[in-house]
Amino acid sequence: MKLKMLYSGLKTEIDIIERELETALNSSSHFLNEASLHLLKAGGKRIRPVFVLLAAKFGQYDIQRIKNVAVPLELIHMASLVHDDVIDDSDLRRGRPTVKAQFNNRIAMYDGDFIFARALDYMTNIETPQAHKVLSNTMVEICVGEIIQIEDKKIVDQTIRDYFRRIKRKTAVLISSSCELGAIAAGAPEDVTRRLSRFGYYVGMSFQIIDDILDFTATDKQLGKPAGSDLMQGNVTLPALYALEDPMIRPLIEQTINGPITEEQRQQLLKAIRKSSAIKRAGDLSDQYLAKALKEVERLPDNPVKKSLVDIALFMGKRKF
Repeated sequence: MKLKMLYSGLKTEIDIIERELETALNSSSHFLNEASLHLLKAGGKRIRPVFVLLAAKFGQYDIQRIKNVAVPLELIHMASLVHDDVIDDSDLRRGRPTVKAQFNNRIAMYDGDFIFARALDYMTNIETPQAHKVLSNTMVEICVGEIIQIEDKKIVDQTIRDYFRRIKRKTAVLISSSCELGAIAAGAPEDVTRRLSRFGYYVGMSFQIIDDILDFTATDKQLGKPAGSDLMQGNVTLPALYALEDPMIRPLIEQTINGPITEEQRQQLLKAIRKSSAIKRAGDLSDQYLAKALKEVERLPDNPVKKSLVDIALFMGKRKF
């Protein structure tokens, strides 16, 4: 089953958000329009808006109000992707040329800044000060996370704690904020809002670990980019950290990080990591976060939407590509 099937009941609201995203990305600049719409048309799971919508169901649900939170969160995610691709010098995303590859680094950086700014503009429709505080803190954390990732690049001797602090800011914070802001915008009770925020955090951690596992286990076609790209860009993820403990694999990882490597060497690395215990160990850790997320759902008030939260969390934490 595809992820979008799990939230097909929200199709009308998602269609509204899609139209709003296109409107938000419109500007008087031809280059900005073309670059922004290039990214939008590349598609996406729209996970963050979905969590905004689901969380809002625990309060006074009004799509015309909630969209003013859902759109900014997806815009922030999109902007971070544009900047990521510049930093990582990535030419492909979802099997399509990145903004920086289609245009150039300068346009990509300004496009990312423009998308960030549009996110802030949309949030002005929400008058709740707490919502703006959460959003600003989220943006700060994302930026700090990107700097930390740059600092940690090509460092082989790092800890699991180092990895956690990166993925918390890279992925978990934005999903957590999506749940929290959806609840805040709908006026949900504070205890429910906090629980939804924790749910989003745990789901985000599980999701990113799985993403990092798939970078080694999925095919190039499934990923839309070469498998092992994270390591080739110098990013040491959880499976690689575990694999480094194997003296037979460690030289392969060091060779890849210091690159460039040949196609034969890439295949050798992928085969070694796939056969090692690193994949299962990383998967077990993802499962632990997923279990914590499901526990938070159990403690939420009775609401039909709880099943959707569970189904989507399980999909995200168990997906194969």
